[in-house]
Amino acid sequence: MSKKRTSALPYARVAAMGLVALLLVVAGVWASWGTAQHVLLSQGREHGTLTVTGCATDVCTGRYEPDGPAGPRTDMTIAHSVAVQKGGVYPVVVKPDTRELVRTGWAGGLHAWLPLGGALLLAALVIGGGMRLTRPAWVSAAAGGTLLVGAFLAL
Repeated sequence: MSKKRTSALPYARVAAMGLVALLLVVAGVWASWGTAQHVLLSQGREHGTLTVTGCATDVCTGRYEPDGPAGPRTDMTIAHSVAVQKGGVYPVVVKPDTRELVRTGWAGGLHAWLPLGGALLLAALVIGGGMRLTRPAWVSAAAGGTLLVGAFLAL
């Protein structure tokens, strides 16, 4: 009688692709969290509205009017992106100990999580192609695509 030998290669491939997919998702969360934490955990931080008056290549400035007794300021900045246009009025929160603002609400929250949406789409390719797990790949792609389309529609 001959013994059947099983190769460890398929298991190593699945494990390696699983680590790559996990690394992609963790990197997406890490890239998103820098901005998303100010949107999600905004309680106790200074809130207000920003009327954008001008934009440079990487930042926009304008008149910031805080909610509360403090007066308006013009030394505040917000990152220039598709989420911010000259002439727009946006609800914002101030990053602690800075003069930087982050857009809040649904549009700001979805915009903050865009890197995670892209990471989920990339991870879906690794899960489906490298690990040959089609259903989890479709779930990952649907979650990432929904996040990207939601951000596009909210902005």
